[in-house]
Amino acid sequence: MTPDLDDRPMRERMLAGDLYIADDPALAEDNLRAMDLMEAFNATPARDPRERHRLLTELLGAIGEGTQIRPPLRVDYGRHIRVGARSFANFGLVALDVAPITIGDDVQIGTNVQLLTPTHPVDPEPRRAKWEAARPIVIGDNVWLGSGAIVLAGVTIGENTVVGAGAVVTRDLPANVVAVGGPARVIRTIGPGTA
Repeated sequence: MTPDLDDRPMRERMLAGDLYIADDPALAEDNLRAMDLMEAFNATPARDPRERHRLLTELLGAIGEGTQIRPPLRVDYGRHIRVGARSFANFGLVALDVAPITIGDDVQIGTNVQLLTPTHPVDPEPRRAKWEAARPIVIGDNVWLGSGAIVLAGVTIGENTVVGAGAVVTRDLPANVVAVGGPARVIRTIGPGTA
């Protein structure tokens, strides 16, 4: 079925990972809601952790106990992001949650990390017509994403994996490895007793 013959609402198409138009009134309102909450969170003083947590609870789909996210935070909708317990995101996280983003427990996210679920058609005509899509991102428990790492649409990173600073993760990474570079490649496995 061609995108313009599909009569589902744009939000439904977006969440299914199908082509959709982002310039839809319902999606625009969801985005404005997120922008309001994100702006308030980013402006909340560090000495007011309760208000920061309240705003994150309202903005995100879920946030686990003991999880801390330092502003500035940038999201598309927020409600499609689920973060587990005891995770930490340092300054400058960009999590474009057109599709779901799931972050496990005990995850460490360095400064200026980008989690990017949106995709665009390679064919110029649908791209010119503003069609886009998205694929989910899953970050397993106890993952460490080094500063400046970029995780692209559709990627799953297995538990305990370390992604080096500045790496560009274009495909799934297994559990218990170290991956670096652009595109990210596994350089070694890790396990008990390794440094």
